[in-house]
Amino acid sequence: MATLRRLHALLPLLQRPCTRSRSCRLLHTPVRAAVHGHRGAARPQPCREFRVTGTRLKRPEDRGGGSSSMSGTQEEEEEEEEEEDFLQDSEVEELFQQQLPTGISKSGHSVFIVHPDVKWGSRKQYLTTADLMMAEAEGLVNTLDNWTVVDKMILSTKTPEKKRIFGKGNFQTLTERIRQTAGITAVFVNVERLSPLSEREFEEAWGVKVFDRYSVVLHIFRCNARTKEAKLQISLAEIPLLRSRLKNELANLDQQGGGARYIGGSGETLFEVQLRLLKEREMKIRSTLEELRRKRRLLRSQRKHKEFPIVSVLGYTNCGKTTLIKALTGDGNLEPRNRLFATLDVTVHAGQLPSHLTVLYVDTIGFLSQLPHRLIDSFSATLGDIKHSDVLIHVRDISHPETVNQKVNVLNILKNLEIPDRLMSSMIEVHNKTDLIDNYDCAELNAVPISALKERGLEELKTAVEEAILKSTGKQMLDLKVYLSSPQLSWLYKEATVQDVQVNADEGSATVKVIISTAAHGRYKKLFGQK
Repeated sequence: MATLRRLHALLPLLQRPCTRSRSCRLLHTPVRAAVHGHRGAARPQPCREFRVTGTRLKRPEDRGGGSSSMSGTQEEEEEEEEEEDFLQDSEVEELFQQQLPTGISKSGHSVFIVHPDVKWGSRKQYLTTADLMMAEAEGLVNTLDNWTVVDKMILSTKTPEKKRIFGKGNFQTLTERIRQTAGITAVFVNVERLSPLSEREFEEAWGVKVFDRYSVVLHIFRCNARTKEAKLQISLAEIPLLRSRLKNELANLDQQGGGARYIGGSGETLFEVQLRLLKEREMKIRSTLEELRRKRRLLRSQRKHKEFPIVSVLGYTNCGKTTLIKALTGDGNLEPRNRLFATLDVTVHAGQLPSHLTVLYVDTIGFLSQLPHRLIDSFSATLGDIKHSDVLIHVRDISHPETVNQKVNVLNILKNLEIPDRLMSSMIEVHNKTDLIDNYDCAELNAVPISALKERGLEELKTAVEEAILKSTGKQMLDLKVYLSSPQLSWLYKEATVQDVQVNADEGSATVKVIISTAAHGRYKKLFGQK
């Protein structure tokens, strides 16, 4: 009976949105006699019939009775299939709320942080120190509302790949420290990703919820998500956590003899059913994100058609990207926040350069060291915009003790995203927060020192951006003679960037200094017959 109660407790996981269209049907027959196992037949238990549709499980009474066979015209069926291919806004929100990971409490957590200090091997961090890594871990925890650090410990290890990460003696020391510290509700192991086996082992040893960097960062993302796209990307990134949770749940069932049992006469075990449902959910999320990517491509093509240069502003999290864009554009709607991952969605803001050329600054998600590749992949729809920029600005918090390590991490992530060489070679490096360093002297020749908060060095940065844009876009700076009686001047104001107009009243003409693209210049010559 204990096993059956566990099965019953897990059934709500099956009632989460599936991710295929009408062709996806989980159980076509009632779950009546239902549980057959390799260790002997269990006593039949009454159970209500359910089935999986393209969006959620439905019971027979919800369908208004009748057969499960398809009816209606083929046109109606195709229309329904098309509607079910993608998640609607209400479904995205429902999915986002349903996937809240276990152990995440609205009242917060009192956290014990342990940082494994790897002594040698491929996992050793050479550009930073254990103390700085611990400080960043504390920053992650403190970013979350109602989460506090009650104690912390740096512990050396020579075996980070082992199940318990630490040797027997150090693990025992850590366990005793955790048990002796009052009020702990969670432990944050500051590693990129814990295996399901390690997570289960730690939770059994310490008796509290265990988090890794993946789960903590993902929860920060979840708290900051506002748009449909951000919520979908987070839901996609949470799929591995759900799989880990599922493996842990089924491991517990195996100990009770229930993990390999079949349900509903379908020939599938509970584990197989839930893995399939997770896979189908993942497929539908990816399909919806692909549709959003298509719309994003359309927006990009419209921007290109209007020939607005695009400048992507990127950098390590909390380096001051949003503050810089606000200073460059004067956009009062921007509200920079001094916290990690405050920006999750791509936002675009128009600004003007000294030549009066209008550019679009793109605010991007911040980067982080040891950010799992799967998490980066989930946000590829957002980060993919970087590839289509005309110029990149890499903002560095030059006052941070790990500024060099942060730069290396940002460049590695850009390399993994396969950013074109033309963008990497022309990228403008900005040293921000110079106001926090007394008598700052920039040692790197091509870097632009600024203080976005104090609005220092912005004119030098705008000039550097302008030069980079002219080089990358092929725009030209020309002096064109126009006649005041013709529509030439109004055409140039509309299709190019007019910098200066010198009128010759005697001739009824003017010399116009413009920044104009090669394509627009070609149209101008075709319309007005000038070389």
